[in-house]
Amino acid sequence: MTTDSQISAAAEAAGDPAPVEHRRSRAAGAALVLTGAVSNQFGAALGALAFPAIGPTGVVAIRQLVTAALLIPVARPRITRYRRAEWLPVIGLAIVFSVMNLALYSSIERVGLGLAVTLEFLGPLTVALLGSRRAPDVVCALGAGAGVVLLTHPGPTTDVLGIAFGLVAACAWAMYILLNRRLGRVLPGIEGAAAASGLASLLWLPIAIAWFAAHPLTPRVLVLAVACGVLASALPYAVDLLALRRVPAPLYGVLTSLSPVCAALVGWLLLGQQLTLHEWGGVALIVLSSAAASARGIRGGHAESGGR
Repeated sequence: MTTDSQISAAAEAAGDPAPVEHRRSRAAGAALVLTGAVSNQFGAALGALAFPAIGPTGVVAIRQLVTAALLIPVARPRITRYRRAEWLPVIGLAIVFSVMNLALYSSIERVGLGLAVTLEFLGPLTVALLGSRRAPDVVCALGAGAGVVLLTHPGPTTDVLGIAFGLVAACAWAMYILLNRRLGRVLPGIEGAAAASGLASLLWLPIAIAWFAAHPLTPRVLVLAVACGVLASALPYAVDLLALRRVPAPLYGVLTSLSPVCAALVGWLLLGQQLTLHEWGGVALIVLSSAAASARGIRGGHAESGGR
């Protein structure tokens, strides 16, 4: 039986440029995925710099408003045509957006960027392993569980609330993935995400008005929060869409698995948050478990699009 690699090698030997272009496209896609991950974590770090003035609630409020302002003109959701099949997942996604971002940023405030993002990453890993009884997937799940124990290091000084916020964000991200699957079947492109962002911004508008009446904005804080909205939401959306046209979804999953490492490094560089050795061990176990679960999809040849 002739394999795809043998066909590609023969095509290259014959001077066919298609395999070379394919590799270049995949490399470009991989670079886009990593760019999105770095942008996301830099955005979160900039948001964290605004916490002392407006807290996670204020940062999330501005992030939701900025995300909607950028996505709606691009996607132009046709909400007047929506029926029950479209509105239910859009409403669900708007709630999930709010819970996921508020829980994540509350966790970042208490336990730091690297730990919070790693805990949140348990959400997509759980979805990837959900319902599987295959031995390699069970090993991945056990590895992730061991990583959580190492990462959180349960003890008298453990910030239980910060860890709980991270786990709530993980559950919300899992729900985000499941709702996005459903939305992808009834609405094209990012229209569903744009509609959900618009609805979430309506929910957050009165909260923002009341919050900023008690926590006045300064120009510096406003710039930080707006940059957070652009770098942690709008830009990653656009980058993910471009990347998923160039790389298979399982490879996308492997590359995205590096996000906790990126978060830890950005937290160290911008926020001065240093992880201990056992915390790095926990991050490594969760990242490797996620990458291994995604890599099985590459070998198995099945793909599932997704992105945050």
